[in-house]
Amino acid sequence: MRRYRWLAAIPTLGMLGGVPFANRVRPYVLGLPFLLAWIVVWVVITSLVMATIFFLDSRRDAEIAGATAASSDNSSSS
Repeated sequence: MRRYRWLAAIPTLGMLGGVPFANRVRPYVLGLPFLLAWIVVWVVITSLVMATIFFLDSRRDAEIAGATAASSDNSSSS
């Protein structure tokens, strides 16, 4: 199993689990109420986490494709 896919749970926990703690208007962050700024930050973090998962998945798929190609080259040359 690809354990790094569990990274996708981090933004969910941060966005939904943190809202009760961040549910206030003040302070303002870049002109946004704190709760809205909290959600915007987690949307950005979600994008970074999903990009990380994508690159880890792509690298793993490339390794598998390379191993498959190497094994087929070995079997065809025999």
